[in-house]
Amino acid sequence: MKNKAMVAQPIPDREREWDELTRHVEEVLDCARQSGADSAEAHAGMQAGISVETRLGEVETLEHTRDRELSVTVYVGRSKGHAGCGDLRTESIRESVQRAVDIARFTYRDKFNGLADPERLAIEFPDLDLWHPRATDVDEAMQRALACEAAGLADERISNSEGASASSHFGLTVYGNSNGFMGRSSGTRYGQSCVLIAGQGSTMQRDYWYDSRRVYGELETPEQTGAEAAKRTLARLGARQVKTAKVPVLFTAPVARSLLGNLVGAISGSALYRNASFLKDQAGEQIFPDWFQLAELPFLPRAMGSAAFDAEGVATRERNIIERGVLTGYVLSSYSGRRLGLETTGNAGGVHNLRPLGRELPFAQLLEEMDTGLVVTEVMGQGVSMVTGDYSRGAVGFWVEGGQLTHAVEEVTVAGNLRNMFTGIRALGDDRDDRGNIQSGSILVDGLTVAGS
Repeated sequence: MKNKAMVAQPIPDREREWDELTRHVEEVLDCARQSGADSAEAHAGMQAGISVETRLGEVETLEHTRDRELSVTVYVGRSKGHAGCGDLRTESIRESVQRAVDIARFTYRDKFNGLADPERLAIEFPDLDLWHPRATDVDEAMQRALACEAAGLADERISNSEGASASSHFGLTVYGNSNGFMGRSSGTRYGQSCVLIAGQGSTMQRDYWYDSRRVYGELETPEQTGAEAAKRTLARLGARQVKTAKVPVLFTAPVARSLLGNLVGAISGSALYRNASFLKDQAGEQIFPDWFQLAELPFLPRAMGSAAFDAEGVATRERNIIERGVLTGYVLSSYSGRRLGLETTGNAGGVHNLRPLGRELPFAQLLEEMDTGLVVTEVMGQGVSMVTGDYSRGAVGFWVEGGQLTHAVEEVTVAGNLRNMFTGIRALGDDRDDRGNIQSGSILVDGLTVAGS
């Protein structure tokens, strides 16, 4: 464990790495042209990181990774072929390109295939402050994970641990295509987590907490993460079912992200052109309260979803996907846009920092407003239909009466229809969770069925 290759993660020379990846992408594009492709695009990337997992004061796993990879997509007419490799030697690159060309020559011709329109490609590349590398020592990561778990186990009511982790990763990517686009991106990510158990036998409860940031110095202390994991776990002791009722449900911030993720799935191009979305042909329709806004903010400094261009090189842009409750547009790549007779929205590869905005209240005030109902802290299962909007997921959380948390709840199902859930949003929380691509506070929804005993 103490050999030099495993002791530390060195800081890469970003410019030198970028230049090397750029040469590989140029080599791919040149080789594709020589092999008979009408157009081509390529991604080349380098990732490295350290990850440590501990359990009950012992190091269980330690990973030190450093990988390079390349993928190429070629178009022969309107037929598409794709291949990739992890070996960036010239002969391997040429073999990958030839495989992609061979695949394209035997695949179905799709008139919607092709590169992004040249006029949509990014020409400005602002510094989004995503690159904050530091030479992370393995011993440091180990001590951070151990400290995180120790803080969680400090309370004697915590009976066991499923472990803690600490990680440090960075990545560099270059994307280029035969329309002359060449774009570079980079980012760092640091994280830590802790999973704990309280109680014994049939009364055991489990919960966790984590933090993830672009900048190492902006992480919570490991003691804060461990203590929060313990607090959340202990709060679930004594959980029980509640009687089936139709009540307001407050989705806490980490869970609310999944609710908005369901919206993204329903307005994504692939679901729309397959007629597999309950929101097909709903652009211009009001599907949220008139105070509700959902902004896409791709240029937020240090945010997890920030990017100047998408996976096709298309320029990202700020926009309100929901404006005064009205769905203004969809989430489209070039291909899905063409299938729908629309333009790409710069979302090949996903959305970029979604934030719901509007009636934002402190958490305590949300409880007062709901009066009686369920606070959901975790959902489970896959009971969401994008075709109909029907929503049914297992849940745990806390029962609320008179605006106060009364006891923990388990083994219940929260059910409704997403269309009604979106229009039934009563308020948002000001407790925004900014650790991911969807940055939401808590969301209070009226009139859901909580099925229990």
